[in-house]
Amino acid sequence: MDASHAVSRLHDSARVTVPSHAVPTPGDRLYQGRRQERTGSMGELGADRQEAGTSGQAKPLLRVLGGDSVWPPPMWLMRQAGRYLPEYRALRVQSDFIGCCTTPELATEITLQPVRRFGMDAAILFSDILMVPWALGQGLQFVSGEGPELPPIRDQAGFEALDRGRLADAIQPILETVRRVRAALPPAATMIGFAGSPFTVACYMIEGSGSRDFAATRTMAYARPELFGRIMALLEDVTVDYLSAQIDAGAETVMLFDSWAGILSPMQFRHHVVGPTRRIVEALNLRHPGTPIIGFPRLAGTLLRHYAERTGVDGVGLDTVTDPRRAAVEVPEHVALQGNLDPLALVAGGAALREEALGVRDALRGRAHIFNLGHGILPHTPPDHVAELVAAVRG
Repeated sequence: MDASHAVSRLHDSARVTVPSHAVPTPGDRLYQGRRQERTGSMGELGADRQEAGTSGQAKPLLRVLGGDSVWPPPMWLMRQAGRYLPEYRALRVQSDFIGCCTTPELATEITLQPVRRFGMDAAILFSDILMVPWALGQGLQFVSGEGPELPPIRDQAGFEALDRGRLADAIQPILETVRRVRAALPPAATMIGFAGSPFTVACYMIEGSGSRDFAATRTMAYARPELFGRIMALLEDVTVDYLSAQIDAGAETVMLFDSWAGILSPMQFRHHVVGPTRRIVEALNLRHPGTPIIGFPRLAGTLLRHYAERTGVDGVGLDTVTDPRRAAVEVPEHVALQGNLDPLALVAGGAALREEALGVRDALRGRAHIFNLGHGILPHTPPDHVAELVAAVRG
């Protein structure tokens, strides 16, 4: 199936079959039902926010996404599997980056390394948000020292070259990794699947590489809204299928990374970040009731509350510059918070790390909170500092 047929199928089916009242909002009966599916028999929101040891045997991270306040908070780190670990570097020489992502033996071992070393409460699939355009046939490569490069899509011909029919077969090695990791995890650890959100993935597909401002992408959204809309609609469709397949393979929760959400104007943010996320959440809720979803609209700023209220996500990631105390007040209480230590504090270590980490942890005590970074772990982070962080948060 080519890209144009996929867009037609999306508009003819998924977007018209989900009623608008199905979007979970505070106090919504649908939200209450989804929460009970994950956490068992519970009372009203707010009355069941409990400290550790009072909510049965559910995994700590899933308890938090169900609304519980767990102390100390469960933790994992964005990019926790990667170049800062010597055991990763030892494996990386066996293949290029895409080869590591698509070789289940390598990807499984890499995914498990930080869980094994640090006892993290979750494993996140070792992969990349750009594996979706790769699966669609856009010629992705990772250039050393430069980052990802793809043939940029700037016209209808570029869009039509994408092949929706490749996706199912192309992602099979990734799904096998999910199955293997889930089977190998400790009983209390959670398996996290993920994908890039449509806007952020579109940025790379249109620009052809990383950028400071993704001007070509933003200009297309204004000047050629029909073409941009087709790209976004296709990405919504395949993201639902991709995350659904990860859940079928064993992912217990999934995360949507919208790393470049904050470069948009408020109106464009609502249209290209909130809207697609809401539709993806709705579709996944229909296919997988009870599977929680985390959204990460990096640099959302004052629009974070709007995102949390309108998308239906179960948890929202806080970036480094977000004040956790303010987020605890502004984000609806039924939405779990994840974050948000500065990755550079982790690089620094010592007293500065402890002060920053405990500041984040303690600011969110009483809220449903997953401790994490505000952005991905940096390659030059000393592994010993990660161990220090784990000890501090759990101490």
